[in-house]
Amino acid sequence: MKPPYEITPEILRLITSISEKIGEVNANFLNRPSPKLRKQNRIKTIHSSLKIEGNHLTEEQITALLENKRVIGPKKDVVEVLNAIEIYENLGKYDPDNEQSFLKAHLKLMNGLIENPGKYRKQGVGIVKGSKVEHMAPPFNNVPFLMKDLFEYLKKGDEIELIKSCVFHYEMEFIHPFIDGNGRMGRLWQTLILMEKYPLFEFLPFETLISNDQEKYYKALSESDKSGQSTKFIEYMLNVINTSISELLNFNNRTLNEEDRLEYFVSMNKIEFNRKDYMVIFKDISSATASRDLKKGVELNLFDKIGEKNKTIYRLK
Repeated sequence: MKPPYEITPEILRLITSISEKIGEVNANFLNRPSPKLRKQNRIKTIHSSLKIEGNHLTEEQITALLENKRVIGPKKDVVEVLNAIEIYENLGKYDPDNEQSFLKAHLKLMNGLIENPGKYRKQGVGIVKGSKVEHMAPPFNNVPFLMKDLFEYLKKGDEIELIKSCVFHYEMEFIHPFIDGNGRMGRLWQTLILMEKYPLFEFLPFETLISNDQEKYYKALSESDKSGQSTKFIEYMLNVINTSISELLNFNNRTLNEEDRLEYFVSMNKIEFNRKDYMVIFKDISSATASRDLKKGVELNLFDKIGEKNKTIYRLK
């Protein structure tokens, strides 16, 4: 059964805007950010997703853990970050359409944090805000059937991934299949669903925007609960995605310096190229600037120079 929602003018507007921005990202080769930017974005994603769940480690501490350095902090917080690093460093190993893959991801994400990670809950749960119950999840014995149906929808639903990913995120939060880790699993799985169609989502830290204004996130979930459909949550998440891609484009439209250009070009893994190939990527630089960049790349031992003058080619190390 298809989860209920409506296509509103706002949803159509956001899908159009996101699609246009994804086209711009692809046209400008920004769907493969430099290794430095990938690392920064991964740190932001891990920090933001866990901050929403009450983790107190800073981006600097997460960077240190990513570099295998020792960090002093609450043991639970450190374990959460190490688990998340392992997941986000191996996103390609998880199949967004596969329920067993979903359970394996929860096992890794919550290992050492709860009893029986990777298993659906065996008790009733509710979300309490203040003194009132905000959301009462479906009975635990319904969870396996509800999750099976949700994965069937993922495999067979003919909606575009932008909508399908939001629907899955909301419905999974509503089912609340685990004792703990539901929020981070919902956000992780939305990323995986989107990545399959649009690779840029592996490096797009949209969770930072959620973390900056968590009340809006919870409000969208609550409004969808009350209406019995995920429309409000779809609008909210598409808005978050749209803003995140705008920020990515703004970041990459900044004036790049020599080091930025070289790092980005090397990340494209072009084994052999000439100055003209380099200038195809960086359309706004002069041939003299391109020559200086490439000379610097040789000095930095990024690639070898072969031949002279207009017959010069470069080979990546």
